[in-house]
Amino acid sequence: MSAAEEIAKLQARNAELQAENAELVAKVQTLEQKVLELLKMIEQQGVKKNSRNSSTPPSQDKTKPRRKRSLRAKSKRKTGGQKGHDGHTLQMSDTPDKTETLYSLYCSECGEELSEEDQNLVSKRQVVILPPIEPQVVEYQQFGCTCKRCGHHQKASYPDGVNAPIQYGSEVMALVGYFSVFQYVPYQRLKLLFKDVFNLSISEGSINNLLKRGAQKAMPVYDTILEQIKTSEYVGSDETGAKVNGKKWWIWVWQNIQNTFLKAAKSRGFASVEEVLPEGLPNATVGSDRWAAQLKITSKAKQLCLPHLLRDLNYLIEVDQSEWAQQFKELLKKALALKPISIQRNQAFSPQEVLVQQVEKQLNELLAFTLTKKQTPLTLTFQTQMLKNRNHLFTFLYQLNVPPDNNASERAVRNVKVKQKISGQFKSGQQTFCVWRSVIDTLRKRHLNVLEHLKLIMKCPVPE
Repeated sequence: MSAAEEIAKLQARNAELQAENAELVAKVQTLEQKVLELLKMIEQQGVKKNSRNSSTPPSQDKTKPRRKRSLRAKSKRKTGGQKGHDGHTLQMSDTPDKTETLYSLYCSECGEELSEEDQNLVSKRQVVILPPIEPQVVEYQQFGCTCKRCGHHQKASYPDGVNAPIQYGSEVMALVGYFSVFQYVPYQRLKLLFKDVFNLSISEGSINNLLKRGAQKAMPVYDTILEQIKTSEYVGSDETGAKVNGKKWWIWVWQNIQNTFLKAAKSRGFASVEEVLPEGLPNATVGSDRWAAQLKITSKAKQLCLPHLLRDLNYLIEVDQSEWAQQFKELLKKALALKPISIQRNQAFSPQEVLVQQVEKQLNELLAFTLTKKQTPLTLTFQTQMLKNRNHLFTFLYQLNVPPDNNASERAVRNVKVKQKISGQFKSGQQTFCVWRSVIDTLRKRHLNVLEHLKLIMKCPVPE
């Protein structure tokens, strides 16, 4: 073989080796990329959603943290009552129902008789007691006579609501509703409570009937609450699942500082909203947790719950290792710090003020920042959602009566979970519960005596 042929053969072999090497390098790069992706997936799987980084309720946390970490920034104030806070203690009555006088008959030192001596009041102490509770029975006796003029037999009329030979009065009905709906007492225990505490025998069937009848009597108040919700300037909305005979239902709430309106529905979709609010809430700013059906409500403005967003950002920081999510979190905390300023001065911010212009500018910069699906896919999805709801983030800065959270709505529907945890699922009284609870919560928000007003409502006739 000549030298030229040897050189050509070596050059061909070298070309083959270079091509093979290039192919191997490409494979190594591909495998390295796949390894990085797999490592990231493993890291993400290690971060589980819980009540700190998502909307998952604390009861569903699989691993309970030793110490719950609050979303609130740490305060410099000490724990317990703050300086200047008015304390509350049991106060003595100026008009005791019963007075017992205590005199000394003998001197404890020398035994001298003191019955004839004038003794002065030295001190007094009071004991608060509850007398035995006995039910009272009011009997209505109907009398009649024959009219001498026309011969008609005239009978006196029974009071409104007195329809049966024997029945429970409005006071009993009010207590049944209060204990069952507000104190979450199950039927069987409620039956024992009335027997042991009030000396009144009442069956579980009667309890159920009294709750239904009481809800019917409360319907005018319930409807009035809804009408006031419709004309309010701010309304918070939320929903939660509820078991009804083994099936999934939903309890919706629309509430504000003075009113709470609960409604049971089979659907979590917008159809349930339209059934209650066919025209929406055109005069109100609606606060919500970003659920689509809530955001679809016709309204003047909307406000997203910032604590919910902060929890979502915690998850993004842990999963995507996202610097953008950390910056967005700091921005929301900065905006939240402005709300106490407007409350203290009793005036909302105007768009021209420097403090709000700063947060608005930073928000625009973060929303305009380019994120890649390859590096931070979940953060990119969150950014896209924030772009869509950009005008719903800082509404609370420009309206004094709008809170930056939806906590009040969550508290309103949490009662449903507590009720079912204690008493079990609903059989058929889910809407009855909603009527009673709406009325009770509204009375409490208005600082009215719940039992006294329930008694007045239960005295009303059932609307036709």
